[in-house]
Amino acid sequence: MMARPADQTMVLNFGKFLLVFVLLLSWPIVESQSLLNVTEIRSARALDIMLQDYAYRAFVTPRTGVSFDGSVPKNLTGIRVSALRLRSGSLFKRGFSMYKEFNISRGVIEQPYVERLVLVYQNLGNWSKTYYPLPGYMYLAPMLGLLAYDASDLLAKNLPELDIFASGEPILIDFGKVKLGPDGSTAKCVWVDLDGQVNFTNVVSGNKCFAFRQGHFSIVVNSTTSLVPASPLPKSPVPAVVLNPNHKGGGVDSTVWVIVGSVVGGCLLLVLLALLVLWVRGYKKRKKMHKMERTAERGEPLHMTTIGGMKAPAAMVTRTQPTLETEYAP
Repeated sequence: MMARPADQTMVLNFGKFLLVFVLLLSWPIVESQSLLNVTEIRSARALDIMLQDYAYRAFVTPRTGVSFDGSVPKNLTGIRVSALRLRSGSLFKRGFSMYKEFNISRGVIEQPYVERLVLVYQNLGNWSKTYYPLPGYMYLAPMLGLLAYDASDLLAKNLPELDIFASGEPILIDFGKVKLGPDGSTAKCVWVDLDGQVNFTNVVSGNKCFAFRQGHFSIVVNSTTSLVPASPLPKSPVPAVVLNPNHKGGGVDSTVWVIVGSVVGGCLLLVLLALLVLWVRGYKKRKKMHKMERTAERGEPLHMTTIGGMKAPAAMVTRTQPTLETEYAP
């Protein structure tokens, strides 16, 4: 028997809620700082618009899956830009290995969906601090940008960015050779999203960072706060919890919070699964009751008659008439 539309909607909504909750549990914890000021955001966004135009100009003879390096005007010497056109389905199924410093994993989704997209690569070089000033921090690597655009018109300008999201493994950024920071300092991965929000995560293997969304990325070090000697950098494949960079000696606290967060998240997940099981059982019971009611409604109705102060079923027609035995007597 088919479930009613209302029941199907409830099942879908509960499934979506459970999926979102699981994704939130697996999402890497980052530390967010204040936004860049309005002037800095406008300057950086104006640069993105300009570099999108110069990147698209590199598609003289466009080929899917091949990166093309663009040229920038002389007043921006030191900035490098490149463009890579890909099919959305291919990017999701296979990813793209080492597009410049970016190793794009499988499972990347873009919103809104387009058949083909262009990934614009930026290397701001010595302009990193000019367009993305981070007071109190020193750049150990240039600011790298990865932005996605619609590829339906390769002559278009001033295109809005697509929102890309790594639904599987994160995007790996290998910065290669990075500068050395001051003694006792700890390097951090920095990610600046398109709204100017600054986020920090831990560096992996000394020169690598993870990313789940587009934006601008680099490796920096706190240049204003004296820190205790840094412990060896983590080598786990996922970013660890990051404390406030001004907090001293927080390594043990970070580990404790990771454990506590994992235990609490696991308990909440088990509670949700238990609620789901109970809800499914109740749904099956209601479904069985509805079936029995419909079966009863389809049966042959009985004629009711009133006898005294109560109602009782009564036959409409007598099948055989009673006869006296004496009628057949000789």
